[in-house]
Amino acid sequence: MTAGAQPRLEQLRDNLAGVHDRIARGCGEAGRDPEDVTLVVVTKYFPASDVLLLHQLGVRHFGENRDQEASEKFREVRRALSEAGGDDLTLHFIGQLQSNKAAHVAGYADVVESVDRAKLVSPLAKGAHAAERRLEVLVQVSLDGATSRGGALPHDADTLADAVAAAGALELRGVMAVAPLGADPDEAFARLHDVADGIRGRHPRADWISAGMSADLEAALRHGATHLRVGTAILGSRPSLL
Repeated sequence: MTAGAQPRLEQLRDNLAGVHDRIARGCGEAGRDPEDVTLVVVTKYFPASDVLLLHQLGVRHFGENRDQEASEKFREVRRALSEAGGDDLTLHFIGQLQSNKAAHVAGYADVVESVDRAKLVSPLAKGAHAAERRLEVLVQVSLDGATSRGGALPHDADTLADAVAAAGALELRGVMAVAPLGADPDEAFARLHDVADGIRGRHPRADWISAGMSADLEAALRHGATHLRVGTAILGSRPSLL
């Protein structure tokens, strides 16, 4: 690590500690064990150097939402980690996914959290099969009654989950959602918990609930979130795009 990277490392260390404190308090209030919660640090728009610093600080789960950026950045990250003796990270693809890019994403992402329509299932399975790997998948659920921002409507989520579970090379692990803008996150995440229960009743291994971000992670913890997607609270405001 260069001397110039030390201030950024300390900033990330402090921010990460603050988020872990929030998770611990939120779990305490909800009567949950923080060890049962996975923090996914969302590194979209931030450089590979930040990912490597976060890895140095113990982060192992990372989230990205743009195919080209994610594939290029994590190729660099994994090469650097491999040269250092290990590649122990899990990459979550969390953005709206185009069907013509699904197979490519399946070749490098470890988890795709944003499966919101049946049209994605076949290319994801084909991409994972071609790469000779299993791909963990979450069904993204819309909690605002619309699908324009991504997510299947709750009454369609069961059928979509069944399609994922039946596909070769895919492993259904649960659900993901974003709280609607301006809505009460507690109400939104309570609805997500109900959808998750229904899916888990038929697919017992689908026990992940990915919900909660920097502003609403405590509400998500109150309603059973197993995975939190946090970016700004750890990395700061996104950098200007080139």
